[in-house]
Amino acid sequence: MDNPSSVITQVSRDEEGSKAAGERGSSPSLSSKKPRSRGLFSSLFCCLCRDQPEPPPVNNNAPLLVEENGTVSKIQVKPLLPPAKSKDSGKICVVIDLDETLVHSSFKPVNNADFIIPVEIDGTVHQVYVLKRPHVDEFLKRMGELFECVLFTASLAKYADPVSDLLDKWGAFRCRLFRESCVFHRGNYVKDLSRLGRDLNKVIIVDNSPASYIFHPDNAVPVASWFDDMSDTELLDLIPFFERLSKVDNVYSVLKHQGAAS
Repeated sequence: MDNPSSVITQVSRDEEGSKAAGERGSSPSLSSKKPRSRGLFSSLFCCLCRDQPEPPPVNNNAPLLVEENGTVSKIQVKPLLPPAKSKDSGKICVVIDLDETLVHSSFKPVNNADFIIPVEIDGTVHQVYVLKRPHVDEFLKRMGELFECVLFTASLAKYADPVSDLLDKWGAFRCRLFRESCVFHRGNYVKDLSRLGRDLNKVIIVDNSPASYIFHPDNAVPVASWFDDMSDTELLDLIPFFERLSKVDNVYSVLKHQGAAS
């Protein structure tokens, strides 16, 4: 049974408060970003309370590949993504997170909300107030021109799909993946990039939660969590980096170098 606290997967502001202010707008770096503990998703919309963990999501088309002990199952499954379209042939696939990466959402009224999304939960309609991260429009438009972009969020489709409809005015997202496409591993919803159906040397994930890409940290471009700082420029600052990255044949040649240089 759904409830407001289980629809949206977010990090809390308190968890981000200890980060150095210099991390915002800095060059992508891997070595300074460590996977976080189970408390990562403890927030107003926490879907994984420590005393009441949510069971793994059920998806008959995508059985879990990773067991709780970290071993990888040999089960063959259908890729999460369809074959790339001809216009995306040869392009890098960029997986982009939603909450605290592109937007911040709240069930509490927000005066300057960009979108208000009605979400039905157990017969009651709740209003979700959504703030767009500064420069998200420029970022998505350019990313859609350069890459095969995929939205991948651990939130539920009933919330994330309508947000994406309003957010992505350019059709940057070729596909959208939601919570049921994640792997529930050691208390976190993990985005297993090996299940996408793309060569990993041409896959990047842009996400504020290191736990989300714990299986493939070398494919990550981490971003700082965003809540309501309207002076934030991180997405705008990332555009030149991605313009350069779009020209490489192997993402590891750039991302591993970034990690080593940081």
